[in-house]
Amino acid sequence: MGRRGPVAKKIARRALEKAASIDKRSSRDENAILTEPSEARPSGRHKIRFKVNDQPCELEVGNRFGMVDPSHTLAHTLRETLGLTGTKIACNHGACGACTVLMDGKPVPSCMVLTVECEERSITTIEGLEDPKTGRLHPLQRAFIDHGAFQCGFCTPGMLVASRALLNRNPSPTEEEIKEALSGHFCRCISHYQVVSAVTEAAGKGGEIDA
Repeated sequence: MGRRGPVAKKIARRALEKAASIDKRSSRDENAILTEPSEARPSGRHKIRFKVNDQPCELEVGNRFGMVDPSHTLAHTLRETLGLTGTKIACNHGACGACTVLMDGKPVPSCMVLTVECEERSITTIEGLEDPKTGRLHPLQRAFIDHGAFQCGFCTPGMLVASRALLNRNPSPTEEEIKEALSGHFCRCISHYQVVSAVTEAAGKGGEIDA
C-alpha cells in the first residue's frame, strides 16, 4: 500500500491525460454550439397576427426592440410598439376605463389584456372611429365636442369606444342604459351628464354609426 510502482504510475498518468483530452473536446463542442450561426439553427420564433382598426398587424414575440414580450399588455403594445397613443393608461388595474378598446366589438380594459391573447382578434381604438378615407369624425366624437363632454381629454377615448360598442349593440339606448354602459368610466373633470347627453344625441343619428 506504500509507494506506487512504475506501471501504476504510468496507468494513472494515462488516465489523467485521457480525462484532459475529453475535457478539451467537450469544451470545443460547447464553443461550436455557442458560436454556431443563428441561421443554421431553427429560430423557433413565434408571430402573433391580429387586426387593429381593420388593418392587419403581425408582430414577432420576443424580448428585443420592436418585438412583443409575452408580458406586454395590449395597452403597452398599442402605445409603445404601434404608436397608437390615443389609448390612455391611468390606473393600470382595469378599474378606471381610460384604456378601453374594443376587442371583436366588445369593450375591454387593454391594460388587463396581454397582447399574446389577441391572436386572430380585431381591435378598435379611438383612432379607428373616424372615417379612414375622409378623416371625418364619427358622430360620437362630434357629439362629445358639441356637448363639451370632456376637458383634459385623458379619459375621453375610453368613453368614446365604449359608447360606440353600446350604440352598435343598441342603437336607441335609454338614459339608464347609457349610464350603465359607462358606469366603469371615471372622470374628474366634467359632469357625466354631458357625456350622457352627447351619447343620446349620437344615438339619434344611429344610421351613421358604422359597425
